[in-house]
Amino acid sequence: MIRSVGVIIPAHNEQDLLPTCLASVRRAAQALRGLPMHVVVVADACEDRTAEAGRRGGASVVTISARSAGAARAAGAAEVLCRTRHLDPASVWLATTDADTLVPVNWLRQQVRYASQGWDAVVGTIRVADWSSYSPGTRSLFRERYEGFATGTGLHTHVHGANLGFRASAYLRAGGFPALPTAEDHALVVALTVGGSRVLRTRALPVVTSARREARAPHGFSHYLRQLDATSA
Repeated sequence: MIRSVGVIIPAHNEQDLLPTCLASVRRAAQALRGLPMHVVVVADACEDRTAEAGRRGGASVVTISARSAGAARAAGAAEVLCRTRHLDPASVWLATTDADTLVPVNWLRQQVRYASQGWDAVVGTIRVADWSSYSPGTRSLFRERYEGFATGTGLHTHVHGANLGFRASAYLRAGGFPALPTAEDHALVVALTVGGSRVLRTRALPVVTSARREARAPHGFSHYLRQLDATSA
């Protein structure tokens, strides 16, 4: 049984988008009906008021200077694990998203339900909020290629740090997030799978993320969208 939930949000200069992300996380937390929650924003090498925005939004804030998505997610996970050290790690659920992302109301509640069914990790999908800064064909090309990775059973092959959840015990067995500037989410899911954890890939809990051109992680989602835009043009 899950007895506590932690949400980890890495953030680099995210003072503008972080408040709406945190508002969506608060709504998702309310759906847990009293289950203890720990929301941690990791302000990584920020030059703006990201940390202040995180505290105003009700999150605990950890400050680092790694400029690394992997290091930031690992720092957030370490903070939640410290706060829940009195609990069995198998009863702690960790979820990660991104500061430019909105999670649905049932995001945490459904992940906890999956955990009660024996799943150790949940790998979700994303939707894009606004395509206005891209050429007209980019949205169609994205849908064609993104949905083309479906297995025909509602499953998928994508991995997004913006929509990922896992049992703390499985996370620890897998060695945690590696301190990579990007693709740390892929590395963790591989380690979870190789380590024998039960990993559910589902399209049932999509989050909504931005399509901004200014990337926070090298070769991340923004980079992928720019490549698609060049192809469609």
